[in-house]
Parts: sequence; C-alpha cells; structure tokens
Amino acid sequence: MTRLSKAWGSHPARLPPDNFLGTLPAGIRPRRAILSSPADIIILGLRGSLKAVRTEQRNPRSRGLDRRSTLEILRALNREDARVALAVRRELPKIARAVDAIAKSLRRGGRLIYLGAGTSGRLAVLDAAECPPTFGTPPRMIQAIIAGGERALRHAVEGAEDSVTNGARDLKRAAVSRRDVVVGISASGTTPYVLGALQFARGRGAITVGVTSNPRSPLARQARIAIAPDTGPEAIAGSTRLKAGTAQKLVLNLLSTASMVRLGRVYENWMVYVALTNQKLRRRAARILQEATGANASAAEHALRQSGHNLPAALVMLKSGASARDAARWLAAAGGNVRQALAAAKKQQTRGRR
Repeated sequence: MTRLSKAWGSHPARLPPDNFLGTLPAGIRPRRAILSSPADIIILGLRGSLKAVRTEQRNPRSRGLDRRSTLEILRALNREDARVALAVRRELPKIARAVDAIAKSLRRGGRLIYLGAGTSGRLAVLDAAECPPTFGTPPRMIQAIIAGGERALRHAVEGAEDSVTNGARDLKRAAVSRRDVVVGISASGTTPYVLGALQFARGRGAITVGVTSNPRSPLARQARIAIAPDTGPEAIAGSTRLKAGTAQKLVLNLLSTASMVRLGRVYENWMVYVALTNQKLRRRAARILQEATGANASAAEHALRQSGHNLPAALVMLKSGASARDAARWLAAAGGNVRQALAAAKKQQTRGRR
C-alpha cells in the first residue's frame, strides 16, 4: 500500500476530494502505476502532461490545414477517418470479451451502463437510446450516464468531467451492483469523472470496460477489459470529436449490437424485435415475416394481428404453425431468443407425432 493509500484508505468505494492534489505530502510525485486506491488512480491519471497523450499531439499529415482548398481539407480529414476502422479491427478480440461479459450479465438480469463526459457521454446516450426501438429492450437494461446530466447533451457543462466524486456519485445513484457491466468512455483515458466512476464500479463488484484511444492511459490500465483503438493524433490537434469519437461510435455499435445478437434479439440478420411504432416499421415487420417464413403478404398481416403485433411471436407462429399463445409461451421460456423458441416448438411437435 502506498503512502497515499494509507492516507485515504484502500476501500474501493471511498474517494478522495476533488482538490486532493493540494493535499499531497511534500516529496510525493506521481510515478507509480498502482491502482490500489482511488487516490492512486488520480495520480496515475495526472501523471505527466497532455503532451504525452496521443490524441493531443499534432498530426504531421494535416499541418497547414488552414492554407488548403476545401477539397484538400476534406481529403485530409477523410484520409484520417480511413484509419479508424482498422484501429477498431485490431481491438476485436477485446471487444469480443466485453460482448460475452455483457450478454452474460444481461441474461442474469444485470444492466449495461455507459458513462462518459462531453462527446463520449453523448455517444453513450445515443447508443443506449437506440436499443429499445431496435431490439425491444426495456429502458433499464441499457443505460447511459453523462457528466453534467441532461443539459450536457446540448450544451458544454464546464468542469463536469473534472470531478472524481461526481462520477462515483452518479453510479451510486444508479445502484450499480456486481450484476452490471459498466463501460467508461474517454478519448484521452484521463477523464477524472470516468476514472472515479469505474473505481466505484469495481468496488461494487461490477465488470468494468474502458473505451479509449490511448492504449497506455489510466483508463486502459484501470478497466478489467480495455478497448483502446489507437487512432493517433487528430487532424485538428486535440479535437477528439473526430477520429476518436468515430472510433467510440463504432465500438459502442459493436458492443450493443453483438450483445443483442447473442441474446437472440436478432434472427438470422433480421431486426425481429423492432418496435412497430409507425407505418414504415409495420411495413418492415410484414416484409421481414415474408422473407423469413416464405409467407405471402396476407398471411404475414394475419399472423401479426393474431399475435397482437408481436413480430417474434408472429414469426414463430408462421414457421412452426403454432398458435399465438404457444408461440408467446415458447418465446418466454427461451428468454426472448427466437431461434431457441423455434427449436422448442420443433421439439414439441416431434414429440406430438410419436
């Protein structure tokens, strides 16, 4: 245990005050990457200057950007964007670990909780908000917390990301537990709000995932699973809404989408749990039924009406010949997994023919 750990205590859910740098004992310098206490995390997060952070460095490929023509500016930005997908691809094994952990947690009644500040927080809110209409998930299953609260979605909330204790406070309000997976998102990997939140989550036994564009950052070291696509310096130095933000969007897409596929919220590659909230989506549902089952338009519409416009149940009905009641029962027993419900229906029918 370090001298700071002794001073502040080593309990994972206990946090130092935001101004604790001014209380450091004389002679102590942030040198050791020890994560045994929240104080150690902050020291690690503040080690060195932003000059050492990849996303803050100047990009030699975009120097003189302001002297270029419009088309040359766009080409420079586009060339940098082309690097993002490859950086994310290199992280796929780590993303797979996170997806498996998320799917396991959600099957057991846990939650996926995103947390970030600024652009990172807004991207987190976007991904969480799109899951219920896309995959039919209850709102509590996938949540997002942004530093500064709802106002930060539309406006910059000065200083919101600088509070270690607020990150922990917001997770405490969300009643995070060992059943949950907490994904902290920070382009630099040094955001105090995110670091404080993940340390609190660890103390509560939750699985922690870090998404950052700096592989050697405090966030990457702190998280149990570190996803760190190295997107390098931005075309405009420090503007992480560019490549780093794009990488975050891709990673969050992968985390939520693959987790939903693992949970059976997708059948083949059809969005069978799409919320049928308007005419366009109801037409899509009918088209999915026709493509997935070979039924004609009239049969698809009839199955949708019989199922109470429950697309997964209508699909099970058409593929198995089951009643709406039996289809709903098999889906419930399978935890909503359409393929497993179809397997159960086939097994039941095989027994009935014996």
